[in-house]
Amino acid sequence: CEKPIICDAFFYRDRVVAVVGGGDSAAEEATFLTKFASKVYLLVRRDEMRASKIMQQRVLDNEKIEILWSTQVADVLGADAVTGIRVADRKTGEERDIELDGFFLAIGHTPNSSTVSDWLDTDENGYILTAGDSTTTNIAGVFACGDVQDHVYHQAVTAAGTGCMAALE
Repeated sequence: CEKPIICDAFFYRDRVVAVVGGGDSAAEEATFLTKFASKVYLLVRRDEMRASKIMQQRVLDNEKIEILWSTQVADVLGADAVTGIRVADRKTGEERDIELDGFFLAIGHTPNSSTVSDWLDTDENGYILTAGDSTTTNIAGVFACGDVQDHVYHQAVTAAGTGCMAALE
């Protein structure tokens, strides 16, 4: 690549990623990621989305997005990097592994950091703490971005921007 910084920004180009959530944040994140990723799994824990009708339609119309209804994450796989996730069907309890390269939580304004709070430093409200003007956490090589660490702006644009920061860092 002639411009390494630009290449880093497109880290998820032609990769498989997953987004967890069923609201507008998740729908917007999944749709945005299809500009880069080859496939986006959208994991919705219920059998319907809470997103606005227009956002739902954008997701449903996008051939790169596969919605996994009534699905929750049982485990994130990989030792030094995310290599996949184990998902559980909430109706049958059946579990299966999905290989992927990126994993995003997009579950509204209450930070869903409980899955990592045993390892990452959080504030009293559960937001993951990051170094000033950075997405780095207390663990080397682990970055936090978007609503899980942003308790001020809560906007998809901010989440996308800090997501870019995390990819570059």
